[in-house]
Amino acid sequence: MKPFDPKMRLVKGAVTVAAATVICHSLMYAGFAWARDIAAEENEGNTFAGAFEFLLTMAASWALMPLLLWFGMLVLRESGNTVLVLVGGLAWVGVSGYFTNDIDRAGGHIPIAALIVFVLLGTALAGAGPGRPRD
Repeated sequence: MKPFDPKMRLVKGAVTVAAATVICHSLMYAGFAWARDIAAEENEGNTFAGAFEFLLTMAASWALMPLLLWFGMLVLRESGNTVLVLVGGLAWVGVSGYFTNDIDRAGGHIPIAALIVFVLLGTALAGAGPGRPRD
């Protein structure tokens, strides 16, 4: 078994969280554009036009983040990622839910500062695992 290197675990965590954040943010950006397009097509006074697409986008983003965190650390051969997956997934629900109005407009994005804080939090959470590299 290789010796445990906590700095390397943090680097792997940072890479994993950053990649997962980019993927989920891109999903939300594209999904909300899809919902706006549907709402524009059904411009007949339908209040709920695009609501299904909006909710599907949110649910997909929220479900995908913990999966990406888990899979990313698995690929990078780290185990003991329960804290990162659970708390990181819940933190994404909070961040993406809070900034929904910022990203749900043409050309909108979650503020860069919020994304950086999320990645830093996820990196710290990656270091909270028991730290045993996979063989």
